[in-house]
Amino acid sequence: MQLAEKYGIMADMKSTMKKVSDTKTEAKVVLDVNDLQAARQKAVERLSDGVKLQGFRKGKAPVSLVEKSLSPNEVASETINIAIQTLMPQVFAEEKYPPIAIEKVEVTKYVPGESAEYTVYAQVLPEVKLGDYHKLKTKPVETQVPDSEVQEIIDRIIEGYAEKKAIKRAAKKGDEVIIDFVGKKDGEAFAGGTAKDYHLTLGSGQFIPGFEDGVVDHEPGDKFDLELSFPEDYHAEDLAGHPVIFEVLLKQVNQVVLPELNDELAAKCGPFKTVDELRADIRKNLEAQANHVNFEKYRDALVKELVEKSKVAAPDILVDDQMRFIRDDITRSATSRGLNFVQYLEQIGQTEAEWKKEARELAVERVKASLILQILAQEEKITATDEEVDSKVAELRDVYQKSKEALASLRKPEVWRDIRNRLIIDKTLDFLVAENSGKSAQKTTKKSKNEEKDKAAEPKPKKAAKKSRKAEQE
Repeated sequence: MQLAEKYGIMADMKSTMKKVSDTKTEAKVVLDVNDLQAARQKAVERLSDGVKLQGFRKGKAPVSLVEKSLSPNEVASETINIAIQTLMPQVFAEEKYPPIAIEKVEVTKYVPGESAEYTVYAQVLPEVKLGDYHKLKTKPVETQVPDSEVQEIIDRIIEGYAEKKAIKRAAKKGDEVIIDFVGKKDGEAFAGGTAKDYHLTLGSGQFIPGFEDGVVDHEPGDKFDLELSFPEDYHAEDLAGHPVIFEVLLKQVNQVVLPELNDELAAKCGPFKTVDELRADIRKNLEAQANHVNFEKYRDALVKELVEKSKVAAPDILVDDQMRFIRDDITRSATSRGLNFVQYLEQIGQTEAEWKKEARELAVERVKASLILQILAQEEKITATDEEVDSKVAELRDVYQKSKEALASLRKPEVWRDIRNRLIIDKTLDFLVAENSGKSAQKTTKKSKNEEKDKAAEPKPKKAAKKSRKAEQE
């Protein structure tokens, strides 16, 4: 039931609509005595609830008596507010694209009990003209894993099985050292420049130029200062190009003894009998990971091309919402690393103004893509069944079983609607891929609970493999 009908307000009002842009409209509304009369009656009833007259219980006095005790200005103000609120649906009833947000209402004329005029400024969903989505030019990227990537994993495995022996001699390149250090700028320790019992492989390039070279030739127990300068292009602006001093204590030198790459080492990594089997398994996992990444890139590129071929505008309110989502994601990620949002910006060397500009461009892209995919889903009658939604919710319950808050959220109707919408978008993306690649789309609506394990390219030692399988069964 419409609010106006519920409150008995007549729809005699007159309105004229003006489209300001693809996403904004202005509606000029004129109310007559009938519109205001019903609104005034409701206003008096609402204001009467808080009035107590002598001889009557609160809220039980006749409205005609209560009305005399009310402020005329208060009644007039409540009347116009109720009229605007309750008649809003009728104002936009004939519009093809209803408002997604009322920016403001400006009363331009108001004679209580007689007439009123006001303007409603609203943001609306834009009219979307879908481009030809059957013959997009974007092509899938062929997956190729070079031998160097396989060898990089092999080298990491060898390093992972290396033996480290504490020795009493000066450190040299290739050794692992255990150090304490404090970095100071202008005599004051700077954030992120202090650590204890830090394990550093000399020659790995983990630290700024000069640091690791400065540790070489020092022996366990040595205390020394390293006078260095941060690179001009360092991500933290307060350190970039500045001279600093690192006070270092070398506590231990470990000689790193790498194992030989042979069938015996391969067997330690999993169910492999030979090094060739190990290499083949690494290549297979790398190709699976690359296929997944390339598929995501292909989908994104298809959507981007379709957006360029279509006519669509991004409403400001949806862009602002998307910017908040982007900022929230960054903040959560930064918090997990002990940083706040401002510190994150300092770390990447970006001002807030620069971030906002970049984030807004990304938000506009996302909003346009979302609107296009929604229209495409409607065009192709792509939906998500109740069974698919139930299955996804069950999967999420399994994932969130250790979080009471997350489990509680799965009982909310709006969360179910969001899940359904996401499933529809995923199926729409799959359709777009299938339509333009000539191949069956990869299934994206059901992701493995062990997706991270599926992505891992490095074989694990047998103990780790057993632990992983146990976690999978649980």
